[in-house]
Amino acid sequence: MEEKSSLAVFYFAVLGLLTAAFGIAYLLVTIGMVDEFSYSILEIPGDMFGGGWGGIVLLSAGLFYLMGLKDFNEIHQFGKIVMASILIWLLAGCDIFATVTESIPGGDEGWFNTLSGFIETYYPPYTPAVLLLPFSLVVIYYIYNRNTQEEKE
Repeated sequence: MEEKSSLAVFYFAVLGLLTAAFGIAYLLVTIGMVDEFSYSILEIPGDMFGGGWGGIVLLSAGLFYLMGLKDFNEIHQFGKIVMASILIWLLAGCDIFATVTESIPGGDEGWFNTLSGFIETYYPPYTPAVLLLPFSLVVIYYIYNRNTQEEKE
């Protein structure tokens, strides 16, 4: 069990550092040091709502990940890691919902978007929360693993 715990601590430490870095990047873009940042599959919006609010949420999630590493097996510390993952899920859910709602209207072409226009909306670049989403789902394994260990005891 100790080997799994040390692997989890390393994994969530790296995820916490990445999440905090993305949160700081969000805030820097929003403050105005850069208009909008887009590189390869990553896009950080420069608007106040998505950038400012998203930056605070991602920075908080990164700090929760890092604070939860002190004693990973203790329930209160593990709760911080779960809470950090939930923050990422909420922000990514908002970003995904925004993408879905942007893909439906057709603009000048009519009420509804064409099939090719609809599909093109889902191409990269993506926001940091959407990129972090699959990596934050790993916490579900540790929640399940924790519950099965408690049932055995």
